[in-house]
Amino acid sequence: MRILMIPALWAAMTLPAAAEKLSLGEISSYLNRLKSAQGAFTQVSEDGSISTGKILLKRPGRVRFDYDPPDETLVVADGDTVGIIDPRSNDGPQGYPLHRTPLKIILANNVDLTRERMVVGHASDGTSTTVRAQDPEHPEYGSIDLVFTGDPVELRQWVIHDGSGSSTTVILGDLKTGVRLADESFKIPGKPQAGGDR
Repeated sequence: MRILMIPALWAAMTLPAAAEKLSLGEISSYLNRLKSAQGAFTQVSEDGSISTGKILLKRPGRVRFDYDPPDETLVVADGDTVGIIDPRSNDGPQGYPLHRTPLKIILANNVDLTRERMVVGHASDGTSTTVRAQDPEHPEYGSIDLVFTGDPVELRQWVIHDGSGSSTTVILGDLKTGVRLADESFKIPGKPQAGGDR
């Protein structure tokens, strides 16, 4: 694999160089094995506000964020759409194509971070490995920073940088993996549902 160009921000993270960073192949294999998971999350928004809640993940294509009170927002990806339901909003549910968001990178049926131009940063601080990935065909959709620890490999957090330049950090608690999750959990309230399982 070619040596990747690492921006100054990522180069700075490698200064300790105490431990080997996880390879892109190792990380891709881990994500492809991660078929389902549930656990707690903490979200830090661009303005510094903090929210907590529960995450359900079912690859490919599906994730659900239930935010704790007083927020009570619901964010659901059902395989092709990301729905945002905010009970405090008068606008009703908002929907965005999943393939236009950086989340699609980890929710893809087959994650391959070794694809040309997908990874634009790959660094280790001695205890964790951080990968910055984007859609190589549409970098304007934004990017996602994925932070992993090793032995065994585990996803600890991600930072989504959207196309407008704002960032949102999601810090994961201990994930329980290999859980049975009903498809009903990933339906977007208010969205007409097509027949059949995705």
